[in-house]
Amino acid sequence: MYLTMNRFRVKTGQEAAFEAVWKNRDSQLPQVPGFVSFHLMRGPDREGYRLYASHTAWESEEAFIAWTRSEAFRTAHRGAGGNADLYAGPPELEVFSSIQSISA
Repeated sequence: MYLTMNRFRVKTGQEAAFEAVWKNRDSQLPQVPGFVSFHLMRGPDREGYRLYASHTAWESEEAFIAWTRSEAFRTAHRGAGGNADLYAGPPELEVFSSIQSISA
């Protein structure tokens, strides 16, 4: 399992617009080989922004890298720069490799 996480600092008052961008985008993820799951999470209010995080689980690091080099990735991220006014800074990408997994 390989997890990618982006943290977003969304300007106060822009939360609904940010969420609409994500909910209405053509993510392409369900068709991508190696994709497992995606979650967009709303976090706490901070001074001047609300924290959000996206978590995407992949079967492997190779599957994630292939996604970032694909036409599907370019399609899903087309126009993302047009929403810069929603953010209190750039997103922060973090990646994690699984060392233990426990499921129900």
